[in-house]
Amino acid sequence: MSLKSLLRAAALASATLALAGPALAATQWTMASGYPETSFFTKNIRQFIAAVEERTKGELKIDLRSHDSLIKLDNIKRAVQSGQVQIGEIRMGVYGNEQEMFNLDNIPGVVPTFDKSWKLMEAQKPFYDEWFGRNGMRVITYVAWPGQGFFTAEPINSLDDLKGVKLRIYSQQTQVMGEKLGTQAIILPFAEVPQAFATGMIEALWTSAQSGTDVQVWDYLDVFTYTGTMHNKNAVIVNERALRALPEDIRAIVLEEGEAATARGWELAKAASEERENVLKEHGITINQAPQDVLDRIDEIGKEMVADWMTRASDAEKAVYEAYQASLD
Repeated sequence: MSLKSLLRAAALASATLALAGPALAATQWTMASGYPETSFFTKNIRQFIAAVEERTKGELKIDLRSHDSLIKLDNIKRAVQSGQVQIGEIRMGVYGNEQEMFNLDNIPGVVPTFDKSWKLMEAQKPFYDEWFGRNGMRVITYVAWPGQGFFTAEPINSLDDLKGVKLRIYSQQTQVMGEKLGTQAIILPFAEVPQAFATGMIEALWTSAQSGTDVQVWDYLDVFTYTGTMHNKNAVIVNERALRALPEDIRAIVLEEGEAATARGWELAKAASEERENVLKEHGITINQAPQDVLDRIDEIGKEMVADWMTRASDAEKAVYEAYQASLD
């Protein structure tokens, strides 16, 4: 081979390596979530991302787009499934029209504490592994919400104070609960809450102290009436094809850090419940416990909804609920 040919071959090889180098050096994922940076959910995700990037030495980088800035919360599952993004955080209860299991921990009274929410998660895991896997996705993290309550302009002294109130809720199950309590229950995405207050579409919220501070509820309302009632879940899901495309050691790190984020997320949720109530108080929000007639009615509604859920649930879903109930004994 002539010297000119050797030089040409060397230049070609060098150019090829230069092009291939960056692509081999790092894989870039995009992640979508619906909550602001102040939310404990987002803080948990930031810690997950930092741990993954550190442990993989930058071989996997994850670009988080929070607060509905890339994809609206309710559309994130579809975006992950289609591969539009590789990873995303979802609120599981909004998908109850697709599968009854998504509705279960949105039913009042099913998971009234963090401990019971953890037990239900453990019972649900095999079901969700199969369901998400069948649909090209995988859950790598579950995190419970703090207990819920009503944000209103005036104190709730009895069940009558809820009659006719235009109440923002976030799922089919909470809509049923709201309607049975006598409110005008309106499903709205979290990011649309400020505009809904400004236009008079809503006049109260059913949510947690965390969401109350995220939306700066003190700009609109004055009282938080805590009921507990439910500790439903968010989940971090990944596109299975994107996960499988990672080298085995990188994939293992993602799954391990996903499990760590579950344990950490539960603790962050517990801390956020008290911390966010303190933030509400600092901004002039009065915090009350719900009156007994409201709690009794919510309990009645929850029992009615569980009975109704059982008529629609599959045998596999019923088995999950029964396993959960057995774990409480």
